[in-house]
Amino acid sequence: MAIARTKLTGWTFWESLGSPKKVVAPMVDQSELAWRILSRRYGADLCYTPMFHARLFAEEPKYRNEMWQTDSTDRPLFVQFCANDPDHLLRAAKLVETQCDAVDLNLGCPQHIAKRGRYGSFLMEEWDLIHRMVKNLAENLSIPVTVKIRVFPDVEKTIAYAKMIESAGASVLTVHGRLREQKGHKTGLADWEQIRRVKETLSIPVIANGNILYAEDIDLCLASTGADAVMTAEGNLYDPSGIFTGKHLPVWVIGEEVTAQPCHVRAQYLDIVKDNPKSATTAMIRGHLFKIWKPW
Repeated sequence: MAIARTKLTGWTFWESLGSPKKVVAPMVDQSELAWRILSRRYGADLCYTPMFHARLFAEEPKYRNEMWQTDSTDRPLFVQFCANDPDHLLRAAKLVETQCDAVDLNLGCPQHIAKRGRYGSFLMEEWDLIHRMVKNLAENLSIPVTVKIRVFPDVEKTIAYAKMIESAGASVLTVHGRLREQKGHKTGLADWEQIRRVKETLSIPVIANGNILYAEDIDLCLASTGADAVMTAEGNLYDPSGIFTGKHLPVWVIGEEVTAQPCHVRAQYLDIVKDNPKSATTAMIRGHLFKIWKPW
């Protein structure tokens, strides 16, 4: 008779992953399999998939097959969904629970499409719905549920929000220290003090997100916030070799088909795409190469 595995949550789960410190953010059309492979070779401890639309993922095989790829080396991996319906979210999560380490709920997307679709940060006022979605995953998945949020102007409201999510069953919380309104030309700086206050209050691991553009920012953020890990998006996209290692390779080395020095690994993005068919779409490739080669 098969022995049922005990589901790990919270700190036990986090430690089973090796207590990761350097995290690649979920990025639409940017944190696909090929990019995750590249990021891991340059020091990423944990990667997120791009944000997937839960209903489309559950109901449309074409969407799912185009958006979702992984392999046996792609771990630890958190799969992120946006949703506003507990059942749609659970159905989507069930399709990936054997191929990842956790399922993450996006409550941070501030873009207009999220407002139109009623998901991401535009659910920040719907605490009952959020609680039901997180609780539904926590009770019905064989892997943990994690959540990514933005902050409110009032830190006390942010703390209450984070505690509500923890009480619903979240095992890890990522706090992006920006308001919903901070996007585009209004992006500004993330508030590390809010992240510190949340970390002091919760009893689950907290990942800090925001203001991570250089390798030096990682230790500074960890010291300033007390967070258990740091997540980066833009810093990873523009300098995938240096953000986690501090080794800044020439931009053409990262993108082109040559052997990287001093890392001595063929970790270049185009090589990875060639070696892993369907690991990135043409649009994803174009977007990455634009960012990598822009300084050149």
